[in-house]
Amino acid sequence: MAFTAKILLLGSGELGREFAISAKRLGAHVIACDSYAGAPAMQVADGSEVFSMLDGQALRQVVERHRPDFIVPEVEAIRTEMLITLEAEGHNVVPSARATQMTMNRDAIRSLAAEELGLRTCRYSFAETLEEVRQAAEHSGLPCVVKPVMSSSGKGQSTVRSAGDLERAWRYAVDNMRGDRPRVIVEEFIEFDHEITLLTIRTRQGILFCPAVGHRQELGDYRESWQPAAVSQRALNDAKAMAERVVEDLGGYGLFGVEFFIKAEEAIFSELSPRPHDTGMVTLVSQTLSEFDLHARAIMGLPIAEVTLRGPSASAVILADREAQDFAYEGLAEALAIGAPGAEVDVRIFGKPVTRSNRRMGVALASADDVERARALASEAARRVTIRYS
Repeated sequence: MAFTAKILLLGSGELGREFAISAKRLGAHVIACDSYAGAPAMQVADGSEVFSMLDGQALRQVVERHRPDFIVPEVEAIRTEMLITLEAEGHNVVPSARATQMTMNRDAIRSLAAEELGLRTCRYSFAETLEEVRQAAEHSGLPCVVKPVMSSSGKGQSTVRSAGDLERAWRYAVDNMRGDRPRVIVEEFIEFDHEITLLTIRTRQGILFCPAVGHRQELGDYRESWQPAAVSQRALNDAKAMAERVVEDLGGYGLFGVEFFIKAEEAIFSELSPRPHDTGMVTLVSQTLSEFDLHARAIMGLPIAEVTLRGPSASAVILADREAQDFAYEGLAEALAIGAPGAEVDVRIFGKPVTRSNRRMGVALASADDVERARALASEAARRVTIRYS
């Protein structure tokens, strides 16, 4: 069978699933990889591989078996040293092996942003012991935020308001880190007005931006997002300038999720993911081309004329509250019924084979005549979808 490109997708969660759909619509052949069978992207891909991506030799064997045109990481927990080696041997790692390696670890990307590129960030220090955490907190001041340098979806992150809570935060970060480095970042707590994700696309023709995505987090993880976010033109221009500098430095082609704190007229660089971002799920209804469509086109060198916003839109996650393998979804009809002319509502179930406490199992999407109404509709739709455990 002829295809436009063979893609090895490293990570097969809900973001990988949507990317696989977008890539296959463009004629790509997708092999979805993850540490467990039946992951969401595997359900829509042409083939699959089950292995630990922290096992460098297993990763090499899979690459050599499939000989993909593009290696597309979708998660942080990958043996990035092997990606560097594979790229040096001629394999195309998206957007680049360096970008994947640097953004997998908060220490590398923060040092690049603040120390090499001179971007505005909060005060921060790194720590590998509890005593170093205490010293770092003196530098940042209290309250502060403690995060593992390698994690995803906010796991291991906590806000510390008193010195007595530093040990708990250190233990929580180490227990929830990814990889094998007991290292954390301790950063200044910024009383920001809101957070945004600036989806930034690096193409062969130049840099494009999606309208800013606002988002709300709980326990360090995204709960709802909306587009467009209310951001002053000055702060947005500064965010775009910083995003362009960092993605140009990282190189390669694809979509980058660049996060900022917004405080009045100021944009403060926070983090970056060299792949579609969870808060960007809203683009499934808000834009003519979703973040997944944009990532696929940029990777494959296909033209993107412009990024067009359909209208104010929002997303809200559907969460599990316990661990289970036998469960079912209820309330889909009730959730979809709240849509009306001029107020579109949709629900996407991710297809994860097991639930866990606070695990994202789906997302409700809504568009309306203004952002606040879209947020209300998405949140209500998400509340109406429940998980029944057997």
